[in-house]
Amino acid sequence: MHVSWNTTHDLVIARTSQEGRDPSQPIYQTNLGSAYCGDSQQILRSPSFDTCKGKVQLAFTSPPFPLNTKKKYGNLQGEDYIAWFANYAPLLRDMVTDDGSIVIEIGNAWVPGEPVMSTHVLEAFLRFLKKGDLHLCQEFIWYNPARLPSPIEWVNRERVRVKDAFTRIWWMSPVTRPKADNRKVLRKYSPSMRRLIETGKYNAGARPSEHHIGAESFKVDNQGAIPPNVGGVDALPSLDGLITPIGFAEYLEQNTNLLKAANTLSSDGYRKFCLDRGAPVHPARMPATLVEFFVKFLTDEGDQVLDPFGGSNTTGAVAQSLGRRWLSVEADWTYAAHSIGRFEPSQVISTCDDMVITPIFSDTQEGAQSVQTSYEPDSEATFFNQ
Repeated sequence: MHVSWNTTHDLVIARTSQEGRDPSQPIYQTNLGSAYCGDSQQILRSPSFDTCKGKVQLAFTSPPFPLNTKKKYGNLQGEDYIAWFANYAPLLRDMVTDDGSIVIEIGNAWVPGEPVMSTHVLEAFLRFLKKGDLHLCQEFIWYNPARLPSPIEWVNRERVRVKDAFTRIWWMSPVTRPKADNRKVLRKYSPSMRRLIETGKYNAGARPSEHHIGAESFKVDNQGAIPPNVGGVDALPSLDGLITPIGFAEYLEQNTNLLKAANTLSSDGYRKFCLDRGAPVHPARMPATLVEFFVKFLTDEGDQVLDPFGGSNTTGAVAQSLGRRWLSVEADWTYAAHSIGRFEPSQVISTCDDMVITPIFSDTQEGAQSVQTSYEPDSEATFFNQ
């Protein structure tokens, strides 16, 4: 994936961004989107983003969690976290369209030194909802079967808790009926459901749950099953290309009626791009399948998607692949700059002065042009190995 970076184009990325760079200007752009590096609250409030207000169909993001252990990608705790998180509510509400959506994935937190869960995440969400005057359209549960056992102290050492293997995803909107269509995210019918539709044989009538199954209810082929808002509790194998057969992950995604995604595929092109350049890989990457679900569900081709905590810019890459316009903001220069590896060189139309793309010429190649004009870096600047 994205082998063009090593075969047709070379890329030099400064170790640190130049002092004085305007964070409200993109560090790179594709034909459909723009990536920014800086504090997302400041960037979203900048005059350059005024033209984006009211035009974002989906704000999809995963902010830092209120973890007890400090992470390189940043996190606050307690009341500081709750207040910080809630401040994004009016900013994102101003960005989305009248029928737009805000979708936020966030993990759980634990009380320091005790085997009990913190309520700070829930408190932060409720304050976010109230401060943004938003409606909770639906709550989703992302079950990640490949997540490492945590918290280690209580799960692995004292053995008094089980593995925390899910995070919450909140779908919010300024209105009660935002644009959405579950027909765009239907899953393939299971073999048993396909046989039922084909034969038309099943037991109709009343159920103990007081539901009544009509004689024709399951004879209509709706071209797929409506996905649930929660992953399965059955212990399906990890979606890991290393320890499961090739294609098995895709089979599960297509043939099980679950909102399930794992993030362990070692063949990730972004990961290879970073390792080839001696750059750190973002430790909390969002699975593309999870982003794809909400982008398809809540937007149409040509709509705009925003991620104010872009990380490795999975959101932008998925939006690009689905023909959506996108905006991504990431505070860390290294993560933001190297997220360009999620895109083909042919998709990139401009970069800032701290990123230089040049074509790799072969004996048979002539006349290729660089994405940007020649740039001579400062003699004291340090670059990652190419």
